[in-house]
Formats: sequence, C-alpha cells, structure tokens
Amino acid sequence: MNVANHTETYAITGMTCGHCELSIQEEVAELDGVVDVRADHTLGQVTVTSTRPLDRAALAGAVDEAGYSLS
Repeated sequence: MNVANHTETYAITGMTCGHCELSIQEEVAELDGVVDVRADHTLGQVTVTSTRPLDRAALAGAVDEAGYSLS
C-alpha cells in the first residue's frame, strides 16, 4: 500500500543552534502521523513530513512545548 505523504515547511522563531533544532524535532516527531522532521536554525524553519496534513494548532503547541514559536 502506498501512502501519500504531505511535506510542509514552517517558519520558527527563537532557534539559534543545533540543540534548538533537536528540541523541536523531538517534540514535533511525537505528533500523530509525523514520519520525518528537519529543523534548520540557520533558515529559521522546520520541514515536517506526515501521513496527512497537520493541525496547525497541534504543531504550534509542540513547537511551543520545545520553547520556540511557530511564525
């Protein structure tokens, strides 16, 4: 069975280093349906691949839990 994945890139404020990236990746990876997360502090963004479109409020909550903000 081939499942279509959805990939979206979101702007994040507050990331300054690799540890920031890891914190965001760990929190976002816990969201239901997420199959891959790549945060990049130099670009100030996170790219998320999931089995379906993510609820923006849930994503914002995960990013907030890590200590950062979804722009």
